[in-house]
Amino acid sequence: MATETSVNERPYINITNLIWSFDHDSNCVNLLLVKRSEWPFENRWALPETFLRSNEDADESALRLVKEKIGLELADFHTEQLATFTHQTRYPGSRSLSLSYMTFLPDMPKLDPGYGTTDARWFAMSFNESQYLFSNGDQQFATAADTNHDEYYAKLDANQIADNQLAFDHSWILKVACDRIKNKLDYQPNILLMLGTSFTLKSARRVYAAFLKKDVNQIDNSNFKKNHKHLFVEVGITTSNRPGRPARKYQLAYLPA
Repeated sequence: MATETSVNERPYINITNLIWSFDHDSNCVNLLLVKRSEWPFENRWALPETFLRSNEDADESALRLVKEKIGLELADFHTEQLATFTHQTRYPGSRSLSLSYMTFLPDMPKLDPGYGTTDARWFAMSFNESQYLFSNGDQQFATAADTNHDEYYAKLDANQIADNQLAFDHSWILKVACDRIKNKLDYQPNILLMLGTSFTLKSARRVYAAFLKKDVNQIDNSNFKKNHKHLFVEVGITTSNRPGRPARKYQLAYLPA
């Protein structure tokens, strides 16, 4: 039976940041993961987190986390709030709420593990029929396989989460993030911010293909341009020494110029 103290216990509030980028050499979507150095889940891979400070709002905390982990200062339109995760079993030993954000990083700088971590790496995104996968060398992690919120957290509470899933409930948070990005591709594809200040339609199609679980060649370029012309504004052409017509460059039409 819960005591008055435990019922009224003030929960921890942390910021979980899903930091996305794009590797232009491998043409792969990438996600930043860190290896924890402290309890709980010591030596397990996780999404970057920080505690919310009393003198900042959640948006400021998410941007601070990017600065501390990567050393970059970003405009606020590079970050959007994803959701709040409050399940009682998400953090062992105490009550913790997570305000989760997604950050779309326009480059892939060298990573330097910050406080509370021993390693930080970019993990390339792929997929199978039921999950999104994230790999770096022999390390691979998957989004939650469960489609039911309660079933996932019941397994988490019973310590039955698979070894290829992240610490805490981060595999569930990552699943929610991937689904959110997929569902917004046709009206607010902020994920394309990770391509930089401008992008070609081919690069955009590669990002769409990753979240739609398709080969990029399954997305016809002409239809793609026609169906998304309300989202993109042309800003110039690429400079290349290759023969043939240079590719056109675009920006997201609904963002500040």
